[in-house]
Amino acid sequence: MLDPREIRRQFPALQEEFNGRTAIFFDNPGGTQVHVSVIEAMVGYLVRSNANTHGVFETSRRSDQIIEGAHQAMADLFNCDIDEVVFGNNMTSLTFAMSRSLGREFRPGDEIVVTRLDHDANVMPWVTAAQDAGATVQWADADVETGTLDMDDLRQKITPRTKLVAFGYASNATGTINDVATIVGWAREVGALTYIDAVQYAPHGLIDVRALGCDFLACSSYKFFGPHSGQLFGKREHLQRLHAYKVRPADDQPPGKWETGTQNFEAMAGVSAAVDYLAGLGVQYGGARADDSRRARLVSAWQVLHDYEQQLIERLITGLQGIPGVRIYGLTDRRDWGQRVATVVLRKSGTTPQQLAEALAAENIFCWNGNFYALGISERMGVEESGGFLRIGLAHYNTVDEIVRCLAVIERM
Repeated sequence: MLDPREIRRQFPALQEEFNGRTAIFFDNPGGTQVHVSVIEAMVGYLVRSNANTHGVFETSRRSDQIIEGAHQAMADLFNCDIDEVVFGNNMTSLTFAMSRSLGREFRPGDEIVVTRLDHDANVMPWVTAAQDAGATVQWADADVETGTLDMDDLRQKITPRTKLVAFGYASNATGTINDVATIVGWAREVGALTYIDAVQYAPHGLIDVRALGCDFLACSSYKFFGPHSGQLFGKREHLQRLHAYKVRPADDQPPGKWETGTQNFEAMAGVSAAVDYLAGLGVQYGGARADDSRRARLVSAWQVLHDYEQQLIERLITGLQGIPGVRIYGLTDRRDWGQRVATVVLRKSGTTPQQLAEALAAENIFCWNGNFYALGISERMGVEESGGFLRIGLAHYNTVDEIVRCLAVIERM
């Protein structure tokens, strides 16, 4: 079983004091804290390897090694080949860039499917591309009672006219884990491409793009204990075929053709360290051997992380359900907890999400309020004009004791 006390000692931010006290970080869906090895790797790069790429001198050669190592680390995390990994500023920037290239292939009469459950970063790039091409956007609905995708509606929206289906792996608002394999299968039946936003899922579950068969999948490492950086998986056939908007001297082959300009090399060093940290949990707690492949160690790690987070979900949801006036938006039945990540949104009668967040912040408990760029579901649930939600997001360095303190503040309000 994972030992949160040992884990917490490895995250310097958890020891930092704010106004004389340490904080409780429940703002994880907006960005997790980073492991000490990530900090050391980034500093180490800037001290020992800080140079641009493809030079004949030592620091440039070291940068080339860092870049290759980061692509391999993400290939192990995605379960893909190294040339199918693209780095960028963040998931949003990568998605806009890819939508510009894919949009060249959209035509009037084509249809693009997006959902009302998604973060807008996997909505507006495709809406804009469709508008530019004269294509039609189809909106798949969400169930307002459960905070899940309306799968029947989505199935009906996918037709032979569909060129791309964009959807999330897990909602950054309601925490729902979508049935991504089924959606990929529906899209494949009509010859449509799939683009998955895995930003919210990546800190909580194992990703396997080969098993999914998806065409594209994007995430951001600052959501899984690493630095501010974005990563994209794209099938090799697409990355080779599609037109990339780039300067002439840049590589003509992926992933280089997609990595515009000088990349954030110190962040790449941090990404490798973050993936290695996660893989190390598979050895320390998951029963993997140190000489197992990194992918095998990651598989072991995610099982342990899932089991621990399910304990946190149980304490948070059952505690909230016991507070009068609290409404949780999303799956709350114990039988459904396996279909959600440790992200919970709520409102409490008699107060606003901002007031709740401010009361928690006064106790050094950091939570987000608003719509979190999940504008579609905030509007669909009728809370956008009244302040959206309070969002509590848990990670494996959080504890039951922290949840109890948070519940006490919400109950007092």
